[in-house]
Amino acid sequence: MGATAGWAVTVYDELASFFKEAPLDLQHRLFMKLGSTHSPFRARSEPEDPDTEPSAFMEWDAGSRLVTRLHERPALLVSSTSWTEFEQLTLDRQNLPSLVCVITGKGPLREYYSRLIHQKHFQHIQVCIPWLEGRGLPPLLGSVDLDVCLDTSSSGLDLPMKVVDMFRCCLPACAVNFKCLHELVKHEENRLVFEDSEELAAQLQYFADAFLKLS
Repeated sequence: MGATAGWAVTVYDELASFFKEAPLDLQHRLFMKLGSTHSPFRARSEPEDPDTEPSAFMEWDAGSRLVTRLHERPALLVSSTSWTEFEQLTLDRQNLPSLVCVITGKGPLREYYSRLIHQKHFQHIQVCIPWLEGRGLPPLLGSVDLDVCLDTSSSGLDLPMKVVDMFRCCLPACAVNFKCLHELVKHEENRLVFEDSEELAAQLQYFADAFLKLS
């Protein structure tokens, strides 16, 4: 809210136009670029056809110049964090399918948590912590399968704009609940809402089952 000549003015956050579902060719270029520095994005084996260029999720055919998603590809999840002492890692569920978790954000304990994550021996989960600047995030959000929003508000009055970005990208999302979240996220109507790590784990399992049927 702002005040102009005694009048109250309401200012609305609008959906940024550069947040949108990415076309397959842009997704492929992004995955190949990330694969140069982050192994979860790389193809699991050398291509049988030398005229194809694969990543972990899709491949480009030089003859047809078409990009197609790979069958039995891992699901791609994105989340963000401020890397503080309050973070909790709750990805230990073993019956999830192959899953690549991309965690973005900056904070004082980023390197500490990076080491902690890589000490874990997940059975089906790979965690990637890329550094994305400026407009590097919108193409990623437009390419993933699921977003987990962990943003809350200490006042209970601030809505998480990351969820709005997800809406623009047509992303399925799970968001942690807090006082005013219902103004933006309707549980089981436009997205899923969770209260704790157990509910989030159940939602991830639900998503995983649906992903396996579609992939």
